[in-house]
Amino acid sequence: MLRVPSIEKQLGIEAFVTKTRGIGGAIRQTPEDFVVKEVLVDCSKAELEPKQPLQVTREGRYLICLLVKRDWDTLLAVRKIAKQLGISERRVQIAGIKDKKAVTSQHISVENIKLKQLNRIQTEDIHVYPLRYSQTMVFPHMSFGNMFHLTVRNISHSVVVIQERISNIVSELQIIGGVQNFFGHQRFGTIRPITHLVGKALAQNDLEKAALRFLAKPSPHEHPQSREARQRLLEARDFEEALDIFPRWLLYERLMLSHLAKHPKDYTGAFRRLPKRLRSLFLQAYQSYLFNRFLSQRLLHKIPINEPQIGDYVLEIDSHGLPTRSYIKATSKNLGYLREAVGEGKIYVAIPLIGFKQASSEGVQGEIEQHVLKSENITRTNFYVSSMPEMSAPGELRAAMMPIINLNVEQPVKDELNFSRKKLRISFTLHRGCYATIVLREFMKSRNLIKAGF
Repeated sequence: MLRVPSIEKQLGIEAFVTKTRGIGGAIRQTPEDFVVKEVLVDCSKAELEPKQPLQVTREGRYLICLLVKRDWDTLLAVRKIAKQLGISERRVQIAGIKDKKAVTSQHISVENIKLKQLNRIQTEDIHVYPLRYSQTMVFPHMSFGNMFHLTVRNISHSVVVIQERISNIVSELQIIGGVQNFFGHQRFGTIRPITHLVGKALAQNDLEKAALRFLAKPSPHEHPQSREARQRLLEARDFEEALDIFPRWLLYERLMLSHLAKHPKDYTGAFRRLPKRLRSLFLQAYQSYLFNRFLSQRLLHKIPINEPQIGDYVLEIDSHGLPTRSYIKATSKNLGYLREAVGEGKIYVAIPLIGFKQASSEGVQGEIEQHVLKSENITRTNFYVSSMPEMSAPGELRAAMMPIINLNVEQPVKDELNFSRKKLRISFTLHRGCYATIVLREFMKSRNLIKAGF
């Protein structure tokens, strides 16, 4: 069995679905190596720039725009846009969070704003292009998914070896019908994978531990100045001093520290200094970690992700082919029909994102989930945070497998950035909520995720 890097195991990612050895290499050596274009369910595609000047008429409460950013965190970009427009962040809505070290294009809506006010946005590597006014704001279910145009660089193998391995991996994925739908590395952080650990502490209602994990848990892979500041806070527990020494680029940490410097015990107030979108990510990241473990154990127990078992959930799909929230439980009576429907792409095997409203599976998958939850000392009720109800997580179901749409792998060529190495371009489309890095890891099977750019 192919070995999984230790960092991935910390994120609950413990298995590959393909058996062929990878090509190695590195991603994100430049932001242009990772291009993401959002696609809406009405087939609208977010281009990197409009092809022609747009005639925008004033008919609606919301101005729909394209946000094109390069090497920007999505939430920080939204915060910057709102600040320059002089409005609340709540008036800027997005359909989804995009990768940071990348060039990305997505739809946003800005509430009650005049077209000429967009001229106030003057930030390097952030561009906002107006499209139209609408009576409806942008929201997550408007998104179909994302188109990815990716470059893998610094590949040391010969062209023949690269082509052979790519061909074998593509064939394996075609037989399965997709790839396992893990939550990707950026959900947790690769340089400093602590988001889910903060979420676990919140689930255990230990806000002090949660705050200190977010603020003071250092990582050997982060910038030395950040690491030293966190280590100092961990040892001294002096929030006022920490506010003086934490680097300016740690914006979210400094927001919390500015509150704790004045109110050292008010961890609830400190978390509430963070944007609501970010606060909700902590508990969601812990749900994602548990999901990854559930799915990993299913794979390690050699239970197919494209064939329902008794006790499994299966999700129905909508007219766009996207999984819905409507589900069926697999039983001995309907198992044959459900397996046939999964094979035809009409439904998906699903695994729970455990929450205070979402129960475990039954059958063999349910046993796996209960074992994981017991090892974590967590139950469904932990996902209701009484001290901060707005951060609570009701849970839902998530497809165990994601289809890879329009997969195209170009021929390897000389890598102009790395002497005597090869590069490879890969493009595909994924449903919303699915991660390109999970597809890439099957092709690359990198041993060192940090060096590989994950």
